[in-house]
Amino acid sequence: MTLQLKVPKLVCSACAKTITEAIKKVDANAIVQADPKMKLINIETQALRTDIETALALAGYPPSA
Repeated sequence: MTLQLKVPKLVCSACAKTITEAIKKVDANAIVQADPKMKLINIETQALRTDIETALALAGYPPSA
């Protein structure tokens, strides 16, 4: 499934790397595209949305509602 999440704390490529690593811990095969300018991430994953959101929150990048 494809998810698009707004992540207010996504501001740079280092943030994007941390976010990608957090998502890959949940789904190693996930495809992650991060856009710091728009503060958006697009994720192609087999994981549940709630699992992805939890991983992001634990990494310090909670998605906004």
